[in-house]
Amino acid sequence: MCLRVKFYPPDPAALKEEITRYLVFLQIKRDLYHGRLLCKTSDAAMLAAYILQAEIGDYDPGKHPEGYSSKFQFFPKQSEKLERRIADIHKTELIGQTPETSERNFLQKAQMLETYGVDPHPCKDVSGNPAFLAFTPFGFVVLQGNKRVHFLKWNEVTKLKFEGKTFHIYANQKEDKKIILTYFAPTPEACKHLWKCGVENQAFYKLEKSSQVRTVSSSNLFFKGSRFRYSGRVAKEVMERSAKIKREPPEIHRAGLVPSRSCPSITHGPRLSSVPRTRRRAVHISIMEVQPQSFFVLLSLCLHSVWPVYSPSHPQSYISGATKMMSTFGAIQPYS
Repeated sequence: MCLRVKFYPPDPAALKEEITRYLVFLQIKRDLYHGRLLCKTSDAAMLAAYILQAEIGDYDPGKHPEGYSSKFQFFPKQSEKLERRIADIHKTELIGQTPETSERNFLQKAQMLETYGVDPHPCKDVSGNPAFLAFTPFGFVVLQGNKRVHFLKWNEVTKLKFEGKTFHIYANQKEDKKIILTYFAPTPEACKHLWKCGVENQAFYKLEKSSQVRTVSSSNLFFKGSRFRYSGRVAKEVMERSAKIKREPPEIHRAGLVPSRSCPSITHGPRLSSVPRTRRRAVHISIMEVQPQSFFVLLSLCLHSVWPVYSPSHPQSYISGATKMMSTFGAIQPYS
């Protein structure tokens, strides 16, 4: 089973507990592997080197022969040149860093990237060109050709609306400049799901208190449309609750990298890039049935990240332990 992050923290390195940062680290590592977190080669090498340092420790010539970094798959595609650079950084720049320090450095690096926290929704623009729409801790983004072509901060977005397969984003930018962006989803169901994702992300990151959340309609006042209301704490409340945690830090059972062309902690389950969007929604929603009030929101497929190997000696604690971890910031409640 795997933990999945639904709402990414704006500053993951600022999360109070090491175990929470570790779980976010696992998610972002997975995002790299699946090609969701895009970055230039220099950033890619640094991120992968942090992963190596966090999960296999200091470079040791006796344990790490020539070409050792090529045994690990960090990205969908990686060249020998990149693998050599990863090894060079690991050998020379990161010696002595503890797993916690490497994970924190990894998080600080990742949060600066344009596609940090992106869950891409495939659409087409008004000219019929493919595009990916996504919501991040900082706002709404549009990606085309692996480049960010639009970015709207959450406080600039005034309305999200959908009609059938058509999705509209209304925004006000500087000097009262009004913007309307229009995109087309593959199906009406995919468009409605996109709209709901946008509504709850905007509420989570923009609002100061959960009491400010209002029911949102998908259409104009005088026309029948879908209605949706985000349920749960908002980001500011989550961080405030996190800061008040008073307990002994939970023990972390890290799952280290295995020398192969795949990483067991990041390759379980279907790759989302190979799953049609209509089925992909089922992967995210039907499997992930709970919403704890924290940034690591969804429990679905990988307790492997916490307990690398299941043992019959802990059948009851296997799930309950993860549930306690996930409720760090508050009670678990049904996700709707």
